[in-house]
Amino acid sequence: MRYPRGTPTQPEIIAVALSKLDLKPGDVFADIGCGSGSVSISAGGLVQHVYAIDNRNEAISATEDNVKEFGITNIKILKGEASELLADLYIDCAFVGGSGNIDSVLEILMRKTRRFVVSAVRVETVAEALGIMKQNNKFKELIQIQISRGHELAGGTMLKPENPVFLIVGGKQC
Repeated sequence: MRYPRGTPTQPEIIAVALSKLDLKPGDVFADIGCGSGSVSISAGGLVQHVYAIDNRNEAISATEDNVKEFGITNIKILKGEASELLADLYIDCAFVGGSGNIDSVLEILMRKTRRFVVSAVRVETVAEALGIMKQNNKFKELIQIQISRGHELAGGTMLKPENPVFLIVGGKQC
């Protein structure tokens, strides 16, 4: 797996995020700020179609390589600003991994889909996404996930923490 600059979404975070989206085989899924494409690849086996969106050349290149490596055929990779690209796409659900233009992206997602999750490591992004969702009555849940991984230490194992990740779950209320 090839990773561009930035923090890749950890497999455990992907698992929780995708479970919160309640993906279905007929869904069309958008991975906004796709980075390496790891979320797109994970969702690709669960849904009908995936749009992997990023505005960085290095992310598009890494996603192309990784999608090819995993042999996933239902992913369309789109380069550009998500707030511009999303307007013309039909989607059922979305994962937001990049925080650029989060206000514009959330405005579109709140109109287009019932299910979306924002992943954030910065407190400012959490506050902004949370505020927008609450103001529009689209907030469902805030989750903070802390993962630690075991590492060798003096013949034993110590746990070394990863950075905490927040998932802000939003969409139409049932």
